[in-house]
Amino acid sequence: GRSNVGKSSLINAIVNRKNIARTSNVPGKTQQMNYYQIGEDCFLVDLPGYGFAKVPRKERDRWGRTIRQYLSERESLKLILSVIDARHEPSGLDQDFFYWLASNEMPFCVLMSKADKLSKNKFAQSKKAVKNILAEMNIDVPILGYSASSRQGIPEIQELITDFIQH
Repeated sequence: GRSNVGKSSLINAIVNRKNIARTSNVPGKTQQMNYYQIGEDCFLVDLPGYGFAKVPRKERDRWGRTIRQYLSERESLKLILSVIDARHEPSGLDQDFFYWLASNEMPFCVLMSKADKLSKNKFAQSKKAVKNILAEMNIDVPILGYSASSRQGIPEIQELITDFIQH
């Protein structure tokens, strides 16, 4: 996902540890791939966000190439968790990423962070908008909302990950 949507906070919530993945209010804190072992032969990988980061464009472009190469060459890859902020519609970069994942037949889901910041009605509207955007691209993937701070939705995400790992 984009910088500062809560990817590192999600990892902390999934593994139920406060600071295993370093978080920051400063966009672009994660500047390399960080691996977190969650089972005997299972890892969560925290990738740098796309979009805003206080690094030169050339470096951001290199990250993009590195991430695309990593994702497309990982034979052991089971699931990509594409994280977006529930309070905002998916950006052009988000939509480009969804399309790239789908066109390369990569298993992914869309996770909507900071769901606790919206009323139930607003979240339902936001989720429907994401579903419609994906449907326009003929993409049908799981869409789940969550809050890393309140842990709302985290058990469902853990269950989804387990299902993908086991199949």
